Amino acid sequence: MAKTNAVNWFEIPVSDFDRAKMFYETIFAFTMRVHEGGNTRMGFFEYDLEDEGAGGAIVHDPDFYTPSANGSLIYLNAEPGIQTVLDRVVGAGGKIMQNKTIVAATQDLGYWALILDTEGNRVALHAME
Repeated sequence: MAKTNAVNWFEIPVSDFDRAKMFYETIFAFTMRVHEGGNTRMGFFEYDLEDEGAGGAIVHDPDFYTPSANGSLIYLNAEPGIQTVLDRVVGAGGKIMQNKTIVAATQDLGYWALILDTEGNRVALHAME
């Protein structure tokens, strides 16, 4: 049976591609691969395509996307520890809207936090620690 993910792919709209790319590269400490085609620029998050991992990208295409703090909420993987990622958010130009919070006190579901990226998108983080 094939593995399934709740998310197959996601795209986070950005107004300033280079600023957003720097923000996500800084808080997650990795380098995004970039693809450009027509009016669209995409920066890809790391994911395991070989093991059917779900992935996504930041996307700049002003005719198709508008960043928003009130749209869909995406939870990005902040393993191995959410606080490490949170500690980089403000220095990278973002804002912390909700600090590290336990998901459920009675279950081992890890922790979540909420940030606002440099483009005005509300993005959640999740990690077990």
